[in-house]
Amino acid sequence: MREKLEQRQVWIYLVVILAGMFIGWRSPELTETWELWLWPVLGVLLYTTFTQVPLIHLASAFRDRRFLTALLVGNFILVPLVVSVLLLLLRGYDPAVRLGVVMVLLVPCTDWFISFTHLGRGDSARAIAAAPVLLIAQLALLPVYIWLFMGNLAIELAVSSHLLPAFFGLIVVPLILAWLTERWAEQRSLARTFVDRLGWLPVPLLALVVFLIAGSQVRLVLENGALLWPVLVVFVVYLVAAAFSGKLLYRLFKLTPAAGRTLTFSLGTRNSFVMLPLALSLPDAWRAAVVVIVFQSLVELFGMLAYLRWVPQRMIPEYGSQHSVADMKH
Repeated sequence: MREKLEQRQVWIYLVVILAGMFIGWRSPELTETWELWLWPVLGVLLYTTFTQVPLIHLASAFRDRRFLTALLVGNFILVPLVVSVLLLLLRGYDPAVRLGVVMVLLVPCTDWFISFTHLGRGDSARAIAAAPVLLIAQLALLPVYIWLFMGNLAIELAVSSHLLPAFFGLIVVPLILAWLTERWAEQRSLARTFVDRLGWLPVPLLALVVFLIAGSQVRLVLENGALLWPVLVVFVVYLVAAAFSGKLLYRLFKLTPAAGRTLTFSLGTRNSFVMLPLALSLPDAWRAAVVVIVFQSLVELFGMLAYLRWVPQRMIPEYGSQHSVADMKH
């Protein structure tokens, strides 16, 4: 049942986004209340999501060093290079739009990346093991990336907004609580049952979050609709570039087909809903970044539907290269 829920999550999110936008457009008086609800729901969502990431088993991610190296090189060296080129397409656009693109494209996903890896015939075990490394690395490197791409503006935003409180309150605190919960689950069977049941919550909670965001931000989306066309081009080109980058690294590092698909899904999926609370904490003049991040998640959902067919069948088929045939023999 839980697997079926995850398989249908794309359509669930699409329906609730459309429903939220319609209700928010027809009843704008609800938007203020929805924004108040959004913060606690986001906090619970991130906590439940982090409990499903094996934070206390970081060492297991380092067993396959070749795969981990390819994953880190792809996400934290190759992807920033791709993003730097794509930003040229947005030269002269609102800095808030560029900031949203930077924030969302530079952080690899750690939740539905695992689900899509499983559905796309990747290696779920590798994805689960790598998730905490990706999470910690992106939180450490994001300030550096924003500074590199946006200059001193990053420091000004951190000082003049609620960015730092949001980061600690909605990301660091849930991360620590999730780590403590996992430690507790190591010692108590009751706690293990609790964590397992929390695994049912990310999809419905994320659906609630996108509903609240769509409803509360629909007018902002409509006001900035003209900005979304060039951003759409950037996100679509990114998905194509990520797929070919995954294939390139798969061959360079001589990975198995399953590991190569896992790597490709990691490069294609971004951590939009971890970045969202940070964007929501920015001053009103920068709220277009919120629209960009929400829009990216919608584009990515459709992109992943294409990935599910394209990656395992065309990009990295089961026996698509000589080294994968050798792996099969072994």
